[in-house]
Amino acid sequence: MLVDNGVDGDSRVQKAARSAAAAGWDVTLLGCSPTGTARSRQLGRAEVRILPLGTPATLRARLVARGGPLLRAARLARRPLEHAQVLLWRALRGDRCWRRLEPGLWNYERTFGPVIDALAPDLIHAHDFRMLGVGARAAARARAAGRSVALVWDAHEFLPGAAPRRDNARWLPAHLAYEREYVPCADAVVTVSEELADLLRREHNLATRPTVVLNAPEAATPGEVPDLRGRCGVEASTPLLVYGGSATAQRGLDTVVEALPTLPGVHLALVVNDPSTPYLRSLLATADRLAVADRVHPVGYVAPDQVPAYLAAADAGVIPIHHWPNHEIALITKFFEYSHARLPIVVSDVRTMAATVRATGQGEVFPAQDTAGFARAVRAVLADPGRYRAVYDAPDGPLAGWTWEAQAVRLDAVYRSLLRPAGRVSTA
Repeated sequence: MLVDNGVDGDSRVQKAARSAAAAGWDVTLLGCSPTGTARSRQLGRAEVRILPLGTPATLRARLVARGGPLLRAARLARRPLEHAQVLLWRALRGDRCWRRLEPGLWNYERTFGPVIDALAPDLIHAHDFRMLGVGARAAARARAAGRSVALVWDAHEFLPGAAPRRDNARWLPAHLAYEREYVPCADAVVTVSEELADLLRREHNLATRPTVVLNAPEAATPGEVPDLRGRCGVEASTPLLVYGGSATAQRGLDTVVEALPTLPGVHLALVVNDPSTPYLRSLLATADRLAVADRVHPVGYVAPDQVPAYLAAADAGVIPIHHWPNHEIALITKFFEYSHARLPIVVSDVRTMAATVRATGQGEVFPAQDTAGFARAVRAVLADPGRYRAVYDAPDGPLAGWTWEAQAVRLDAVYRSLLRPAGRVSTA
């Protein structure tokens, strides 16, 4: 398996590797180091190897931090040139234009390629768009050497609807071209939602609809779990909202913090990977300005299999996400985690999650970025939490299908459909 991050914090990748290894596959998961340091460890029966990428992310972040306003001003000045570059290289190279527009993608090839070749896998599971090309080229090299290799592409998002990861005009068209070039190389495609499966089939003219493997949590009960309320320093009687996951502006956490002055006594737990990011610092500054800083508690991640039990100590889970194409089309990981924690969910009116909450009755919906609307929804769930929690215990409730165990069966079937004729069992 291949992923363009350090594995820690990516629950889908971890669950896929662990469950595949438990099912009997010989799994090596390759990620890339955010610090430039190689390391390895076990994840269940899967081997995890973290490889140092060309330019460490920490160094890039330090350079941006030092440049500050000057870099941003230079970027704005270069924007017309970048648009011209996109038009030129698209006209000259078509989908091969990414080689000129985003040459940094080759860093992944240089880092992962030799390791994949040495592993000589029978199947390559490429997570997300950056690893698609890496996996496709490795499979092509293996086939040229006389070995048959299957390539599975795991599409985590709809790239045309994604926010650019960097502030330049080349980023999105370059990555779209990269994805288009290598999608035909995939022997099978899996993805995270029914709607995204349909979008991908239309976008890439796929002969077969992608298999949906939901980002559901594991149903197995973990051992001892850290105490969320203890980490926040709040008692059982204190109303506690929880948010778990990536903390960025488009996730809408400003709406939650700005609503706290109108929700007396309500606390907020922010379960985030890194509480020192600029966005988190700005959020805490807002809380301080609004005199609610003592009610906002950044706390760290726990292991993926512990998340639902960890979150269950809260009174409600919040998903205040902004409208963005990719936010509209899936039930995201935290939605399933809150559900397995049997929490009432307060979600913005992004299409798929709002429709699900309205259909099941497991929470309340509010207009995205509407602070007063969010506060009204929170008051509703805190006034009668049993009404919302009862959904999870109903005989026809949604939880049975919302487990990773159920999704792992689907993923295993994809692997076996590709490799059964030769009886091969090694996957990277």
